[in-house]
Amino acid sequence: MAVGKFDPKELEYIETPGFGGFPMKSLNYPLNKHDHGVTTFQREPWWQMMQATDAQIFSPSVVPDNIARAFCFEGGAPRAAQDKDINPDMFGVEWEYVAQVQGSMVRPGKPFLEDIEEWYDKIVWPDIDKWDWAGSAERNNGTFLQPTAFNQMWFQTGWYERLISLLDFENAVLAVFDEDSQEHVHKFFDKLTDLYIRIFEKVITTFPDVHAFFIHDDWGSQKAPFFSPDVAEEMIVPYMKRVTDYLHSKGKFCELHSCGNNYKQVPNYIKAGWDAWAPQLMNDSYKIYDDFGDKLLIATFPQNIPDSVMAKTTTEERGTAFAALPEDEQRRIAREFADRVCVKGKPSFYNFYAAHFLTPAFREELYIRSRENYSK
Repeated sequence: MAVGKFDPKELEYIETPGFGGFPMKSLNYPLNKHDHGVTTFQREPWWQMMQATDAQIFSPSVVPDNIARAFCFEGGAPRAAQDKDINPDMFGVEWEYVAQVQGSMVRPGKPFLEDIEEWYDKIVWPDIDKWDWAGSAERNNGTFLQPTAFNQMWFQTGWYERLISLLDFENAVLAVFDEDSQEHVHKFFDKLTDLYIRIFEKVITTFPDVHAFFIHDDWGSQKAPFFSPDVAEEMIVPYMKRVTDYLHSKGKFCELHSCGNNYKQVPNYIKAGWDAWAPQLMNDSYKIYDDFGDKLLIATFPQNIPDSVMAKTTTEERGTAFAALPEDEQRRIAREFADRVCVKGKPSFYNFYAAHFLTPAFREELYIRSRENYSK
């Protein structure tokens, strides 16, 4: 699809469904969000796609993990989590909601498994056919899920994260390193991958307007990955690749969510078959884009923000400080950012971790410049 030229009418704001289905003001795009999401993941965007506004998150309660993690975005009455609510995931592991951080966690210190070898006897595999797929379809198809939206099915708990939920963090790290444990981890991950593919098959048949999958598996801390690239390549990459191969065979896109300072792991993300990754702000998104952006769609963020803004402690404070900059400066920053990472033939998309910089002026200028750059 040839990229059309920019029309000033595109700057007119209209109301559309946004992130999580909530109404929001959107620019008058020349393509609907589904079509542009597809062109972006095919590496031929018309403008800099903004995941926080241009993709529709879908995280239905039919998957028990979404209730356990207090992260349900779907049709029907919203599910409100209360402080200290406890809900089991698909394996019966209990997660407790902590209102202060607006998220759930497994209580540490009493792991579901003391040792990975126990999984053969203690794990009860979920019967996904008993989940209420029909009820979820009725709540979402044609209402929350619209064919003109770019709908991403979020899946909360990948391979290493599942291991952490069962063993606690320390034991999970040891399990992927310890030669005596690795065989049992492989066998568990192999069966876990079978389960995940069956769940994704159900999702695809139940929700025909799900266009992409956004799968979580955190691999790093603020400073470095949890494990070496060699360990990840041996212990996790083959199972990820089975999933991405399956989803690609069904015409779906695959995005990895993986928190941490994970530059060293990007080659493994590519080997695992992911289409896209959004690095957190402790990463150098420009370096990742420069080194790997021809093989992996990278969610970049502006790294030309003034030090006076970046010195603020919280995201909210940084957003407020950026909004207080003169509009001309905001627009200059947007143009420089677009010229850096909105390159025809080597596209990127806008990182939702940097959504606090999306002032009207910045967003409008980024849109105009990226439209110009991608239409060259």
